[in-house]
Amino acid sequence: MPLEEIMRQMGEEEGHAQCPPDGWEVHPGDDLWPEMVAEAANVGDVIYGVGASELMGEPCISIIGARRATPYGIAIAKLAGRVAAECGLVVVSGGALGCDAAASRAAAAAGGRTIIVSGCSAENVYPKTNRDVFEEARARGCVLSLAPWGTQPHRFAFPVRNRLIAGLSKVLVVCEASLPSGTFSTAQAASDLDRRIYAAPGSIFSPYSRGTNWLLEQGATIIVDDTSLELAISSDYDVARLVRQKFDDPERGAVLRSLIAEPKRADDLAEVLSMEVVTLIRTLADYEAMGLVTKLPDGCYAPTEAALLGAEDPMAGKRRAKSRRRVEGGRASSG
Repeated sequence: MPLEEIMRQMGEEEGHAQCPPDGWEVHPGDDLWPEMVAEAANVGDVIYGVGASELMGEPCISIIGARRATPYGIAIAKLAGRVAAECGLVVVSGGALGCDAAASRAAAAAGGRTIIVSGCSAENVYPKTNRDVFEEARARGCVLSLAPWGTQPHRFAFPVRNRLIAGLSKVLVVCEASLPSGTFSTAQAASDLDRRIYAAPGSIFSPYSRGTNWLLEQGATIIVDDTSLELAISSDYDVARLVRQKFDDPERGAVLRSLIAEPKRADDLAEVLSMEVVTLIRTLADYEAMGLVTKLPDGCYAPTEAALLGAEDPMAGKRRAKSRRRVEGGRASSG
């Protein structure tokens, strides 16, 4: 019998619980049924949820890892959750102990929104120690489940849950994973769906890193620091942290976003954005002065490293250096 049918029957036997006031159910064909999930097979015919259902349709990134994580794995999960949130992505996890919870908490602390895909019914909390993670998702994001209301956690429910975690996002970040493991089964589901997989390398002597190291050997995108993570996200989602944090002006953000995916000449960029060429050239000149874009030898414009990585102020370093020169020059004169 398919796992989905077992979950349905178990929910009927256990629960018969009522849908909570902030709960909802979404079926294939409904407007709210996530387009990404439509590509995923064997996730059932109902998504039960509490919280903001529309979040399922926004750009998501799934971040998972070992439940019995090492400090190394927890640090990677925190880094991934924070950077993803600062890029404006919705962070999806399973709400489990270890890496999942660390990524969700880091995303929330950075002002981001989270989705938890639960192994029991959406109104329940499991594990209880992660109540804050579930409450945050329920208040500012959402908690999803494939199990009917009132269903308690069961081991067989988690493989189905993992397919939904993989299906919701175009990218799966694996922070730390042994081999075999539940984390690795989610990575396999993502691979089956042709999703992009990022993985952090670990020691060849650590059993906790066998899964991530194997994924890297199979072609996963390697994440070695926050720089490589930000660049990978900017490439796959066409977002940059600086665009979201520093520039609320829609026109300015559109210019930088259009250059992230591919460097462009001024006239081509003006056509894409339906702007006057003269106006765009002036804007690009201002951006060059601010250290946000650079003109390549072929005449195309591209975002600078500072723009891609979300530097707080690309000109700050130049101003500090200039200030130091003035101070040192004054000291030399007075001496």
